[in-house]
Amino acid sequence: MLRRFLLYLSEAGWAKALVTHFWLAKLAARRFVAGETLDDAIDATRTLNEKGLLVSLDFLGESVAKAADTEEVVATYTQLIQRISNENLKASVSLKLTHMGLDISEDLCLTNLRTILTDAKKYNIPVTIDMESSAYTDVTLRIYRAMYDSGFDNVGTVIQSMMRRSSDDMRQLASEGARIRLCKGAYLEEPEIAFPDKADVDAHFIQITQDYLKAETPAMLEVATHDDAMIDATLKAATEINLPPERYEIQMLYGIRPAKQAELAAGGYTMRVYVPFGGSWYPYLMRRMAERPANLFFILKNLFRK
Repeated sequence: MLRRFLLYLSEAGWAKALVTHFWLAKLAARRFVAGETLDDAIDATRTLNEKGLLVSLDFLGESVAKAADTEEVVATYTQLIQRISNENLKASVSLKLTHMGLDISEDLCLTNLRTILTDAKKYNIPVTIDMESSAYTDVTLRIYRAMYDSGFDNVGTVIQSMMRRSSDDMRQLASEGARIRLCKGAYLEEPEIAFPDKADVDAHFIQITQDYLKAETPAMLEVATHDDAMIDATLKAATEINLPPERYEIQMLYGIRPAKQAELAAGGYTMRVYVPFGGSWYPYLMRRMAERPANLFFILKNLFRK
């Protein structure tokens, strides 16, 4: 019930107006979002790079209402890619297809996505297409494959272990040598589509991770988790098969478990921090709390944790 309520709040206009003026919400946002501007994102990236951490930058937003609204989105990503290149930052970028205009027109989305991928490919910068709710799973995978097949080898996408279909999707993606970020998932789904129990989501996550790491094709797995059990299972599986370090990495969210991030990097593991920025921080923050109800208390605890 708490998770449903938090997801409802993430989309409720009245709640956004109320919460965004609440000091604790602003404090949480400052901890878990790099800032509202491109300069804020670049500054955070530079600081993390100096600590030996890679970065994935995400300009927050989704489901734009008008085609014209996507122009600023594309322009921001274009500037972001240029800054990454000019300043020799160790960073990739992440984006949502609905932020590219998918809900308006698939052609509009494809045009915008192709523009970003073209710019990123010039500088050898990876681009990850984020996964949204189950309503977008098929179209996201279709667009990912269309871009990859058209020559954009810098593109990857995301799979959620909460989804019952994910094992089958990952087996196919492994055979294609895809670069995949695996996360648990942050959307409210029906039980016939997604596992409702955390234990099942976790078990599915570990099973998918182990199977994907053993892929014969040079598939790349980005394991996005703060859970020690998931991290330990990943490192154990990779060690057992002597997997080359370029075939996997650990990813965590900006502001969560920075000490663990530093520990992994110091241990020689590839550690990438997902760094969101922009004014649309409210739904992002609420979804992080709603991924699992315990995250609400985890986030509050992390406000005062180093």
